[in-house]
Amino acid sequence: MSKPLGTNTICTHVGEVKDKQFKGAISPLYMSTSYAYEEVERKRYPRYFNTPNQEGVAQKIAALEHAEDALIFGSGMAAISHALMSFLREGDHIVLQQNLYGGTYNFVTTQLEKYGISYSFTTGCRVQDFEREILDNTKVIYIETPSNPLLTITDLNAVAGISHQYGIVSMIDNTFASPINQNPLDFGIDITIHSATKYMGGHSDICAGAVASTKEYIQQIWDTAICFGGSLSDHTVWLLERSLKTMGLRVHAQNTNALEMAGFLAKHSAVENVYYPGLESHSGHELAKEQMKAFGGMLSFELKERYNADVFMRSLQLIKPAMSLAGIESTMVSPVKTSHALMPEEERERQGIRDGLIRFSVGIEECQDLIGDIEQALLSAKSHSVVSL
Repeated sequence: MSKPLGTNTICTHVGEVKDKQFKGAISPLYMSTSYAYEEVERKRYPRYFNTPNQEGVAQKIAALEHAEDALIFGSGMAAISHALMSFLREGDHIVLQQNLYGGTYNFVTTQLEKYGISYSFTTGCRVQDFEREILDNTKVIYIETPSNPLLTITDLNAVAGISHQYGIVSMIDNTFASPINQNPLDFGIDITIHSATKYMGGHSDICAGAVASTKEYIQQIWDTAICFGGSLSDHTVWLLERSLKTMGLRVHAQNTNALEMAGFLAKHSAVENVYYPGLESHSGHELAKEQMKAFGGMLSFELKERYNADVFMRSLQLIKPAMSLAGIESTMVSPVKTSHALMPEEERERQGIRDGLIRFSVGIEECQDLIGDIEQALLSAKSHSVVSL
């Protein structure tokens, strides 16, 4: 079409596989792992990321991220590791943002040195913090904004600028924002990565990852990916397309709910701190307004000492104490026990990820019901609080 499509139209229609035989309204599912190789447009094979369903979903994700091309993987960590290993080799160096998903931190600190790749973590999220760590052999700058679990906001324009100045590839984990709330490539970032398990999947029933970028960079990642073999089964790809169709609607509802829940928690007498970029009190609020279309469905908070956080979590009746995030149902987790369990305790403390921190993935339920559940759980948490002697 001559005019750019709206987000929900992209979610619904771009990349759909046409059912030319029966004219069905949705993409047919091609489960075959064996395709003809003679007299065909291209040789298709699931590990080559080019089955009809794989290609269709990749086109949809590319359109949502304003990218030329995309690839989908078997998990978020598959997307992260494939992207990093496509641009790093022995003797190279990578600069990473201090606040990152624990799985990324674990991959970097336990795997890269095996391949002769060195790394540095910043001491903050300002552009000077990144520039300070750049070496002559730095090839990649890797960021995450909003970050997991403290919702730190990093300046996309500034990081893209410093990366281009030094001829470095910039990558971002855009999972917390989703393409609905933030499009990093529009700010000059080179490669956008997602755990598609989260907002793209949105129903807590599939595991997937995605990378979006220019055709040149995606080709470079593809060259690595066909060797590492992190492809996704077509049945899961088909489910991912189903989920992407409603992502705009789901994320909009989660944005609205999270802003209301953050405001409620920030005013509550039982709560010590709330981390949510939609609050004016958040240190990155103004920057978030500049580079995000909305503030997302994720927040974190800490209870005051007289409230037992473990009892609070066990007392929830509607909100699920469950791992992962971004499903239509609200969930809460302790990052030190889940997403950042593999990060050393001293590093968690240094970053401000304390034992009492609770990460809240806000779903699409009615806010008054979520508030009621939190209130009753706080009553139990207070009655079981630990008294210091």
